[in-house]
Amino acid sequence: MNDNDLIFAYSPNLVSANVLFYNSTDIAFSPYGDYWRQLRKICTLELLSSRQIQTFRSIREEEASNMIRSISSQEGLAVNLSTMISSLAFSIVAQAAYGKRSKYHNEFMSAIKDVTKLMGGFSIVDVYPSIKILEKITGMRHKLQRTHKIADKALENILNEHRVKRAESKPGNGEAKEDLVDVLLRIQQSGEFSAPLTDNNIKAVIFLEVSDNSAQDVFSGGSESSATTLMWSVAEMINNPEVLKRVQDEVREIYADRGNVDESRIHKLKYLQAVIKEVFQLHPAAPLLVPRECSEKCEIYGYEIPVKTRVIINAWAIMRDPKRWIEPEKFYPERFLDSEIDFRGQNFSYIPLVQEEGSVLASHLL
Repeated sequence: MNDNDLIFAYSPNLVSANVLFYNSTDIAFSPYGDYWRQLRKICTLELLSSRQIQTFRSIREEEASNMIRSISSQEGLAVNLSTMISSLAFSIVAQAAYGKRSKYHNEFMSAIKDVTKLMGGFSIVDVYPSIKILEKITGMRHKLQRTHKIADKALENILNEHRVKRAESKPGNGEAKEDLVDVLLRIQQSGEFSAPLTDNNIKAVIFLEVSDNSAQDVFSGGSESSATTLMWSVAEMINNPEVLKRVQDEVREIYADRGNVDESRIHKLKYLQAVIKEVFQLHPAAPLLVPRECSEKCEIYGYEIPVKTRVIINAWAIMRDPKRWIEPEKFYPERFLDSEIDFRGQNFSYIPLVQEEGSVLASHLL
């Protein structure tokens, strides 16, 4: 697959992506070409630049502190940690996307929950795209259109909110803090994009960023998958108390002279980083990568792959391959302590976020 990277750079025509994400104009499902390259450039230089990621630091720290205070206030009582972690992840990503003050947040989040349910399962419509009657039998297109209509209305209102805010901001007051909608509107207004960046293009990027579940986009790994990874991290440390103790000892040592844990010294938490990498190996955020479609006939391991063949990479199986990993089923963070393997997918034995432009934010969320 690595040798045929460009041949498999194209995304198949999926019903869900077409309906929900404005004719597949997000970065995950847009056709490979000039538009995709320009959008990827925006993601790399603007949305996911080091400077932009750092502007979200206060959001991450504030939301994490709020969750910790909520847990502390219920000392002695049972708490639903899964619900709290999901709320934390969604809140961070939503604020980074369009700010915390949008009055349309709840309306949009309701649509996001529906999207998560619709895209989280097996879709026979996309497996047999030529059998159009399946859309009517399953009712999938109708469900997607109904959800999209609700989300589109909320997104339109969010864009209008931001336009009003930008129009009312006074020049000369210093560079205002921009969320992702602000960045995309600025690029739209400046005409930097080689082709017109429409409102629907912006909505597609933001929609899939926040709704990420099985189809990742700009921040993919942003909300749902990041929450799932955090839950697995907690579960694995509970099941491996010696790992939990070592993580706790490391955090207490690094932050001994501080009253709280913030992001200023996270880079020093080497063992915690190894734990997160190990969680990604055993429980990847996207066990099956975004589907791809070959643009021309090719050969892989002696098999002839016809044009238009859809391919889904099983990242879960690759990262549990005993030919590539020693005791891959064992939770053993120490395997990453002296390893240079990271989340970026440069090593094809370890690809937890390789299909996502959002691996940068995902790593910060964790």
